[in-house]
Order: sequence, then C-alpha cells, then structure tokens
Amino acid sequence: DVTGGWYDAGDHGKYVVNGGIAVWTLLNWYERTKLLGTSIGDYGDGKLQIPENKNGKNDLLDEVRWELELFMKMQVPDGEKLAGMVHHKAHSEKWSGIPTRPEQDKIPRILKRPSTAATLNHAAVAAQCGRIYKDVDAMFASRCLVSAEKAWAAAEKNPSLFAPGDDKEGGGPYGDIDVTDEKYWAATELFITTGKPEYLKAMQQSKHYLQVAKQAGGGLSAMAWQNVASLGTISLAVVPNKLPKAEVSRARDAVVSAAQRFMSCIEKTGYRVPFESAGGRYPWGSNSFIVNNGVIFGLAYDFTKKEPFLAAAVEALDYLLGRNPLAKSFITGFGTRPLENPHHRFWAHQENNQFPPPPPGIVSGGPNSGIEDPHAQAAGLGGCAPQKCFTDHIQSWSTNEIAINWNAPLVWMA
Repeated sequence: DVTGGWYDAGDHGKYVVNGGIAVWTLLNWYERTKLLGTSIGDYGDGKLQIPENKNGKNDLLDEVRWELELFMKMQVPDGEKLAGMVHHKAHSEKWSGIPTRPEQDKIPRILKRPSTAATLNHAAVAAQCGRIYKDVDAMFASRCLVSAEKAWAAAEKNPSLFAPGDDKEGGGPYGDIDVTDEKYWAATELFITTGKPEYLKAMQQSKHYLQVAKQAGGGLSAMAWQNVASLGTISLAVVPNKLPKAEVSRARDAVVSAAQRFMSCIEKTGYRVPFESAGGRYPWGSNSFIVNNGVIFGLAYDFTKKEPFLAAAVEALDYLLGRNPLAKSFITGFGTRPLENPHHRFWAHQENNQFPPPPPGIVSGGPNSGIEDPHAQAAGLGGCAPQKCFTDHIQSWSTNEIAINWNAPLVWMA
C-alpha cells in the first residue's frame, strides 16, 4: 500500500529522492523561521486549502506529513528481505496521456525495488521529522525517528544498491550512483536529532563535512535532488546541535561563501540573474537553480544581516516574476503575464476545458536549451538564446513541467 504522498511533477509518479529534498526544504523553512523567532503564521492552522485545515495543527506540517507517511509506507517491513530499505519509486507501467484525472488512471502501477539513495533520503527527513514534530505530535515524531534509524542501519548494510539510470518507461529514472552526499546528509540530520556519536563520526568522516556546493545538478547551485550534501551543512548551520561553536561558524561561512559566488553572476547578466551555466546553456529546470540560489541568499542574510544578500534574493524572484527576455512570469497567478499552461495531467484546461487550470503559485521549470520535447521543437525554438528556450504550452514537458522539488524552494522564498 503506497497510497498517499505527492505526485512528483506533471505525471503520476512518486519518487523518494525527489520528495526528500522537497520535504527537507519545507521543514527547513519551518525550523529556521521558528528558531529566528519570526512568524510561522503564514502556514498556520486554517491558512491552506487542505483536508487537514483547522485541525489545530500547523498546515505546512500537516501537508509535509502526507509525504512523510508515504515514505514510511515505502520502507520494507521488518522480517523481509532488505528490511528497513526504502523503495526508490512507484509509478505507472507506461506514461499516461494528457489529460488524466489521477483517480481515473487505469494503467497498472509498479513499485520499484529499494535503493540506497532513497533509503538515506528517508533517513534524513524522518530524522528531521523526529525533532520538528515532537511538540506537535510526539507519537508521530517517535515513529519517524525509529523509521529513520532503521533506514540508516539498512543503508549501512546495503551501501551500493543503486536505481537503474535507464528505467524511463512510465516514470523518470532518478538514478544516482554516488550516495556519499545522501549518507552525509542523513548522518547530519540524525546527529542533530539524537546527538549519537555514531552519526557524528559518519558525518565528520565525510568528504562533504561542512561543505556547501557551488555546482549541483548540472548548474550553478548548492543543491539538487542528486546533490544533497549542502542540506546537511545548512541544517548544522541553522539548527542548534552539539558541535563546537567554531564548527557551526564554519558551516555558516560555507553558506555565505556559496551565496557570494551566486551573487557574483548578477552584475554579469543583462537581466541580473543569479545564475550561469557551463557553455552558456540553460539546463532542464533552470528556474529551480535560480530559486534555490534565492534560498541560499536568504540563509546568508539570516547569518550576516548584510543587505546585499537580501537584495540578491529579490533579484532571483524578479527574474521569475517577469524581469526576463520573455517579459513573462514563470509563476501561475502572479504577474501581468503569468504562467498558464504547465505540463500536467490534471491541471490540463488548455487540453480539455473540463479540466481545471493550475492554481496560483506553481513555478515552471523554465528555459531549457535542450528543448527535448516535440512541441518546443515544432514551435521553432531551435537555436534559441538560453533564456528564450521556453514555451508556455502543456505539451512542452522539457521547458514547462513543474515539480515538487522546484516548488518547495519557492514556498521557502515566499
């Protein structure tokens, strides 16, 4: 039973490695905001249109729990082969068409085998859950932490069980054969939550210790679903823990250094974008790099109170909201020319007016020099300037898809 949880993007797949970074981003916002003593009321009980609305608990935590519950369902039960490991993904046997309501999707579903990457993703965010939910729902927090430690132990026994990188039928492959970053991230979250020496040792022995990446996911960024080491360092920089103050300062300095690198791009580009890509090409999901860089600016401002970091975060949002060569907002419901037709099975009004348009607040992946989909190719985007490789059409899955790990940092920024 792997019902529940979030569909990943425009399709009906559920992927632990993409859900993991999305969950972390939302929980980091909650934890960081609460620790700063600022308001978490924007997502307080009754603020979001979700089934748990007005249940006496923070709506953001209610929503994130929906995904955490799925992750625990994806964990192999005790007594079975690979117990404690977490299944990599679940999706349809073949790609469903557009439009398709999820409850009317009749294509058989497949649960793919566990992977070390998925297991360590779960260990990390379930450890986060163990400390964040303890004052909200102590029993759920305890379940999370027990599950996290089982996942860690299972990953230690199965350190190289990788998901196939070519498994593309009916869902994205999300292959990842380097899990040193996932192990470091999981160790940091477990150490912060438990203080146990075994997690401290694993964390400090990692090549990623107290590092924040400046290249991730194929572009200038600190983090991506396949490069998650920075998440651990950020948590060490934000959340009180048992490290010496000097080590926490090193973690914060690493965040600030990354922010300075990303900020250096702003003056080099005509549209003041905190991003650049190797060879001058924009990668798939380019907007996600920009909004994730905005998160780093926000954290750097938290640590230093230096206004240029806050201004850089605004520059990132300015680009997404329409200060770009297309004079187009890449976010639904915001701006004079907002995004209207993202690639999605259910928010498919462009394809069939019996289906709804997308709600406000959805960010498109945005310009992609690869223009891999037939619609973008037929639209004459060949040879496009990097920031113009985009079309707001439901069939353009390479330039106009959406994803939970792209929207989560927009929530953090908003």
